[in-house]
Amino acid sequence: MFPDDIAALAQQVITEAAARGLMAATAESCTGGLVAGALTAVAGSSAVVDRGFVTYSNEAKSDLVAVPAALIEAHGAVSEPVARAMAAGAVARSRAQVSVAVTGIAGPGGGSDDKPVGLVHFAAAGPAGVIHAERRFGDIGREAVRLESVRVALGLLLDRIGA
Repeated sequence: MFPDDIAALAQQVITEAAARGLMAATAESCTGGLVAGALTAVAGSSAVVDRGFVTYSNEAKSDLVAVPAALIEAHGAVSEPVARAMAAGAVARSRAQVSVAVTGIAGPGGGSDDKPVGLVHFAAAGPAGVIHAERRFGDIGREAVRLESVRVALGLLLDRIGA
């Protein structure tokens, strides 16, 4: 279902989280649940994956993972502060100890000079705190932006697990 490298990363996340007794959650916007989908494609993932939040709209970000509307207004949905709040909210609104959040512009439309197509903000939360990453994949096509985002998100989740 997923490319081999994504399947291998997801397997590693499940294996490492299970070995440490950690549960995981995702908060996803532009990936629309693909990170959770990659994780749950792994046999035994029910021991690790608590839940996935698909927070595609601004309202969903606020309602599901407690991102303050004022934060979205001040910085935009595609921003470091919102990604960090999504990751923290996913932990707070679940039984998970680690989470990853993705918010970006997959295209083909929706970009601007400040926030072009292919801009994606990531955050991952865990016992060691919240980390942020920004990637500018460019206008490489919607599917490619989404798959590259899954790769980055799984890597960040591994970091927060301590693998």
